[in-house]
Amino acid sequence: MPNLTVAVLAPNGYARDLGKKGTSTDITFYNLKKGHDTVTFLEPTRYPDRLAPLFYVVSMAHEAIVVVSEITPMLAEWILMLDCAGVKNGTIVLKNYIQPNQIAPLTKGTVLESYKIMEEDFIGLSAELLERAANQPDIEPKEGAVGSVPIDHHFNVRGIGTVILGCVADGWIKKHDKMRVEPLGKTAQIRSVQKHDDDFAWAYAGDRVGCALKDIDAEELDRGFVLTTDPKVTNSTAVTGDVRLVKYWPSEIKEQMVVSVGHWMQFLSARITKVENGSDWHAPKLTLEMETPLVYKPGDTAVIHYLDGGKLRIVGTIKLP
Repeated sequence: MPNLTVAVLAPNGYARDLGKKGTSTDITFYNLKKGHDTVTFLEPTRYPDRLAPLFYVVSMAHEAIVVVSEITPMLAEWILMLDCAGVKNGTIVLKNYIQPNQIAPLTKGTVLESYKIMEEDFIGLSAELLERAANQPDIEPKEGAVGSVPIDHHFNVRGIGTVILGCVADGWIKKHDKMRVEPLGKTAQIRSVQKHDDDFAWAYAGDRVGCALKDIDAEELDRGFVLTTDPKVTNSTAVTGDVRLVKYWPSEIKEQMVVSVGHWMQFLSARITKVENGSDWHAPKLTLEMETPLVYKPGDTAVIHYLDGGKLRIVGTIKLP
């Protein structure tokens, strides 16, 4: 049962013409299903007032739909976020007589340069996305397979107990797996795995899942916590890594600057405590310190944001140690 997860960057509610509305908080989920093939659409409901929802939907996405009805700073922010998150596949929908040559200077040199450009066609777009979902591999878990699920929602269900919602970030998760809950360091067991309200024995990277858990209470969990069987997944309140600033960033990064670090479903406040610029200040090595531990796999990339940056709130990316 392949699933395709798509970030929809458009006026709020745009995805209602693509799928059936599901969970809605600061991000809203819409679901499209045909047979065993499913597409999950994500909208950043409380963006642009808050930047975190934009990061969340982009970080979970296989691809994106970008609806352009005018050239604005918001469009530029969408492009920077998608590029920093490495969302390489997508569709640009042009409206209000916007022409491809008008957006070309913004998308040049970014992942959006290879996106398909089309006029608005909900039926055609839905059919294309379902076809791409169907073409994704449905790979059964290997012996000893490990995996991770960042939590985006969690709650208690009467008669069932603790339930979490999330997208499998990598690998596999399986019914009865005993999962580490990071950064708590506790262990919880998966009682059941659901994908689009159907029960399954396992789920693979990219699947949208709901998992019933035992041995942990919903009140102990928080968004951004990670269920994992992967021994490589770790957490830390301090990270040092190589950074690549966006090309529009105007000046050198300064020590004591307060930024936000986005990784999986985490969006954590961090202070820059050390800056090593070398020969290129657009590629410094930074040390970031956080009050809340960052959960990650070594070698992952996180996105750095600066909430006080006005029209430029995306700083760049950091390679996690």
